[in-house]
Amino acid sequence: MSNLPYLRVLGGVPTGGDIEVQPSKNAALPILVASLLTDAPVTLHGVPRLADVTTLLEILSALGTRYSWQGPHSLTLQTAQIASTTPPSALVSRMRASFILLGALLSRSGEAHLGLPGGCTFGYRPVDQHLRALKAVGVELLEDAGSFHAHRPKSLSGGFMFEMMTVGGTQNAVLASVLGDHEVIWENCSLDTDVVDMLRFLNHLGADIQGIGSHTLVVRGVKALRGGEYQIIPDRLEAGTWMIAAAATRGQVTLRNVEPSHLRAISSKLQEIGARLSVLDQRTLQVDARRADLRPANVTASEYPGFPTDLQPVIGALLATVPGTSIVADRIYSRVTHVPELQRMGARIEVPDHTMVIQGASLHGAPVRAADIRSGASLVVAALAAVGETTIEGVEHIERGYEGIVGRLRSIGAEVEDSRLRISSAAS
Repeated sequence: MSNLPYLRVLGGVPTGGDIEVQPSKNAALPILVASLLTDAPVTLHGVPRLADVTTLLEILSALGTRYSWQGPHSLTLQTAQIASTTPPSALVSRMRASFILLGALLSRSGEAHLGLPGGCTFGYRPVDQHLRALKAVGVELLEDAGSFHAHRPKSLSGGFMFEMMTVGGTQNAVLASVLGDHEVIWENCSLDTDVVDMLRFLNHLGADIQGIGSHTLVVRGVKALRGGEYQIIPDRLEAGTWMIAAAATRGQVTLRNVEPSHLRAISSKLQEIGARLSVLDQRTLQVDARRADLRPANVTASEYPGFPTDLQPVIGALLATVPGTSIVADRIYSRVTHVPELQRMGARIEVPDHTMVIQGASLHGAPVRAADIRSGASLVVAALAAVGETTIEGVEHIERGYEGIVGRLRSIGAEVEDSRLRISSAAS
């Protein structure tokens, strides 16, 4: 291994115990952006302490937001005035979610200057649907060397049908049309839980959005939004990761602070593979794969409510431990950065035409490197299931999606160390 930070995982130990699922990062980020639409204070409960949240708060500060943490996961923000309509490009380039600042700034200030977003680099993720939607309802857009200047000469009106369901495109479109005098109709919108949570937040502040939870959203513009308090949903992607980890290690894990209805696609697939799932109450779910005879399965990742594309690499790691042939496809993105690393651990995976064909086998520990958040999660799951020691570099990617990853893995019986903590302990 190099001198880069790494996680050391001693695998082959069934996970077991209770774990509290963190608040949803992918719901919190657009809600933080949506707070720009009011000049009144907003208090959010359920904001994870992750690098992407920190980066977005830096961006919002540059735009005029003042914020303070009220507790471990509670945050108060107020943007009394927009100080700038040009988010810092160096920060925007770090994260995908920053592009919906375009819609928020258009709604609040009538203009925005924004570069292309950054984030994970596992595949090509265009923003053309965002731009076409905004143009269709009256936004004037100029592009110059990858940067966009957007101007709203008057209140937006009309409508647009997305060619494909897009989470960010739906969020951008709605944010741009909340403040105004006219009605905008958005069709073929995303049903994703993170989209729905942002829409409910906006209505909680006084927006008039009809059709929440459906493919057609009618946004009737309002003059202003008020402040308020709001509880963000739990993270279904983190919950799914712990569920899959329990199955991969043939263990039993009880997950608290979950919304079981958000996890139906994951639960259904794990049951098909052979794990036992029990909904203990409205916020508690248990996965039990002890003594389970797991079976291969085919998985196709698709838009919500389908199996999440973010968890496609993670369930691939599980299926790499299940005897027989499994096929994993993804209708949304091509996520394959984890495949060579799993192969280092003994996984038998081929990728013809961006589809993973997996022949289940026993995994063994090896030095590997995470290239993005979810490839990192897949390597953690594989390491937990593998015989022997695995070292995982690219810890910074994993930490973008999983708060306190080491302590929380240990809470369900994993034997894991963070090399940075070992160095700190030695130095003291």
